[in-house]
Amino acid sequence: MISIPKFKGPWLNRLETGLKKAAADFSIDVIQQTPSASDEAQHQLSSIDNATSRGANAILVVPDDAKMIEPALGRAQSRKIAIITHLSPGQMNADFDVEMTDSREFGERALEEMVTAMGSPVGEYVVYVGSFTRADHNIRADAAIALARQKYPRLELIGYRFPVSGDQALARTISLELIAAHPELKAVLAFGSQGGPGAAQAVRETGLIGRVTVIGTTAPSQASPYLKDGSLSACILWDPAEAGYAMVYLAKLVLEGKRSMIGPDLDIPELGTPFAFKGNTLVYDRPLIVTRENVDDYAGF
Repeated sequence: MISIPKFKGPWLNRLETGLKKAAADFSIDVIQQTPSASDEAQHQLSSIDNATSRGANAILVVPDDAKMIEPALGRAQSRKIAIITHLSPGQMNADFDVEMTDSREFGERALEEMVTAMGSPVGEYVVYVGSFTRADHNIRADAAIALARQKYPRLELIGYRFPVSGDQALARTISLELIAAHPELKAVLAFGSQGGPGAAQAVRETGLIGRVTVIGTTAPSQASPYLKDGSLSACILWDPAEAGYAMVYLAKLVLEGKRSMIGPDLDIPELGTPFAFKGNTLVYDRPLIVTRENVDDYAGF
């Protein structure tokens, strides 16, 4: 099996922890490829084709651009290669996708965490995503914005959403620009691992700790210094190791001809049965809320 994730950093390392545990538990060889820093989407495309030509029996993908890789996944499937994805609900040309949270519920929960940290649901806020092609980020953003409009009419969204959460430096730069242009900005809601730290840097540098709330989906080890100084209010995320473990387990079942077992009653070791089963997507309900008070409990993640 070959794992082709979409980015480097603590999140990828934690995903690999789950892959390795499953590999050991089920005596399976799993190789994780490190993504290119220059063009992750193109790297994934070529990596999938390379894995296909090398005769991999399963390809595990966390898509950067779900649409772009569809043809490559189709070519792999035509060679009877098992395709399992994560963070791409309903991915075309995948056997199954696994999610540790429901994207819509996750977005709504993140919005509620933002409102709680703000202390009052009043003021301007912005939403960050990794890119406009990231299905999971945009589903979450849609859900958060819809809930805000329905439940908190005094929250005012600035712009549409900003595709900066894949790059901490870019998220910092855009946050500084938004803070300068919108002195009444009260919150940043970042879907994507680097948006929260970038926004927190900007809040720290402008002396707005306690005045601008930042909620992100960042690994605890990276978020820790920002949580501890208050520039990042909280992280809402899930454990990538659980996702990695589930991906290997699902691929194992497909390769063993046990596809019919994969459904709403499937009991994955250490995870249990899914919260929901939609199309080709297994959805679990395992969100984590990480704050200044509990961040040290997640050392190494």
